[in-house]
Amino acid sequence: MATIREVAKLAGVSPATVSRVMNGTANVDDEKRDRVLDAIEKTGFQPNQLARALFKNSSGLVGLIVPNIDNPFFSELARIIEEEAFNRGYHIVLCSSGNNTDKEQSNIRMLSQMKADGIILITNGEHTEQMLQEVDMPVVVVDRHMTNGGEISSIESDHYTGGLLATQHLYDCGCRKIVCLRGPQEYASGRLRFQGYRDICKKYNLKEMFIDTEYSYEAGLKSAELILEKYPDVDGIFAANDIVAVSTYKVLKSSGKKIPEEIQMVGFDDIRFSSLMTPELSTIRQPVSEMGKLAVDIICNYAEDKPYEKEYILDVELISRETTSPNLK
Repeated sequence: MATIREVAKLAGVSPATVSRVMNGTANVDDEKRDRVLDAIEKTGFQPNQLARALFKNSSGLVGLIVPNIDNPFFSELARIIEEEAFNRGYHIVLCSSGNNTDKEQSNIRMLSQMKADGIILITNGEHTEQMLQEVDMPVVVVDRHMTNGGEISSIESDHYTGGLLATQHLYDCGCRKIVCLRGPQEYASGRLRFQGYRDICKKYNLKEMFIDTEYSYEAGLKSAELILEKYPDVDGIFAANDIVAVSTYKVLKSSGKKIPEEIQMVGFDDIRFSSLMTPELSTIRQPVSEMGKLAVDIICNYAEDKPYEKEYILDVELISRETTSPNLK
């Protein structure tokens, strides 16, 4: 691989001039610039990423921290962010915190030492908010909402409306004994989806029935067993997310329950598997593509001193498939 000195020798300029051309840090006359660019093309020279980061105080890297890469929603979001970042000239460093606050904060420190140009963060850690106030790089929080976390912007779906749409749909399909498998209440997503469920129950004078769960397949299995034990006459389920809905369906089917004839179900996220399972899962679609592209756009706008909003709340959409049916009323 060619070095900067070899490029300089071929172009008949100093290594400092090559560096100025590469980094745009000073004016170089057109004739010298053309010689340097020609030498770079002939030698195939590529600047050392770390050296360039130290020189420009920029690495061309963006950190992406997710709570759990096993969750298909986060995997799909990561794919979209990586593609968009690459198209904008950035590379993604993907970190999975495993729902561990200490690991999450360690990842943030590592990205800071790498001089990342920004962090896109999906956090489950309550103690990360204070740490972000001390980080000298732009942080965009996705799918979560912080009260005073030091982030430059946050992006989330309208979780409350999602809860309303899901529960209203179950009611419209004839369900009157609707159980909410509510997500963690320490997260805004869990609280707002549950509040939407509660408000529909109040509207139609339905009894509130809920079981706490996490956003994981294993948690869904346990929660489904509790539904059969605590609410045996359930006729509708609003699941915390699609993964929980899938595992709940598995338990219900193995217990002899017919979906949707006896119990109707709505998930949340609209991961790809939701339309691949049989029966296809009715769900609330989060605009994952828009969320991922917007997160990268904000990081780029920050770097280019362009405007962006402090907070984005994106619309959700009810996707009615085979686990619900208005014809069963």
